[in-house]
Amino acid sequence: MRARLDDLARAAIADHGALGAYSCYDLATADAIIGGAERAGLPVVLLVPPVVAGRERGAALISALRGMADAASVAVCVQLDHATDGDLIVRSVAAGADAVLVDGSALSTAENAAFVAEMRSRLPHHTVIEAELGALAGDEDRAVALDADASAFTDPAEAGRFVAQSGAQLLAVSIGNVHGSYRGAPRIEHDRLARIQQATEVPLVLHGASGISTADLRAAAARGVGKVNINTELRGRLLDAVSAALAPARLAGDDVATLTAAAAEAVSAFVAESLTALRTPHLSTPSGAH
Repeated sequence: MRARLDDLARAAIADHGALGAYSCYDLATADAIIGGAERAGLPVVLLVPPVVAGRERGAALISALRGMADAASVAVCVQLDHATDGDLIVRSVAAGADAVLVDGSALSTAENAAFVAEMRSRLPHHTVIEAELGALAGDEDRAVALDADASAFTDPAEAGRFVAQSGAQLLAVSIGNVHGSYRGAPRIEHDRLARIQQATEVPLVLHGASGISTADLRAAAARGVGKVNINTELRGRLLDAVSAALAPARLAGDDVATLTAAAAEAVSAFVAESLTALRTPHLSTPSGAH
């Protein structure tokens, strides 16, 4: 069943947890992600990268994802991720995207807020808009090793004003997280996150969660993060499964069904595992978190 992104994020926060969001590059991966969510009995977000939405059949894919969300036994939201092209945003919402990350993070804070507000005026009122304040380093579609300080961190002093001016219903933050892989252990600034939470009333979002410890993710959930984006680790699990099954599939006479089943099981198992970890009851801030 489909559900609003902001409602799902707020419900996760109330339940002392966070909502998991996973990138979908095709229908097979989306089907496996929903399967993992149903296995865990938890809601999930299907993220559509702009490189996918912008393809010739991108709108058809989004429409198909919406149908899959409607048919799911758990709550599912379809979100266009990291979108900077206003026309692509409008087309994707018309095709069936329930929510959009209107990404003006490369702009100045004032320009970012204006861009988000402009898209708010161009989209149907029921569309849920996420914005990003502070710029995350890296590429959400490729795993590039980066230091956390390569990102431009979110300024808590700007957060409340930005949300009010932009009309964003969720806010993605930069607090030591990056897109891709981490060079060394991630250093999540929990104090910065706490100040952002105090300055805003909307659910916060943590991108680049692959590689961040469960303890850090649970601490973030306790400080207003209601949605966590996971892409790099999902892609790694999928590709590892395909690599392991490829040679036996060729030996078995190009057994594509076995190959795709291995990929689907790897994705489904990972999603069920990570969703459950994000929603463990009574999450608490680990000792020493900062």
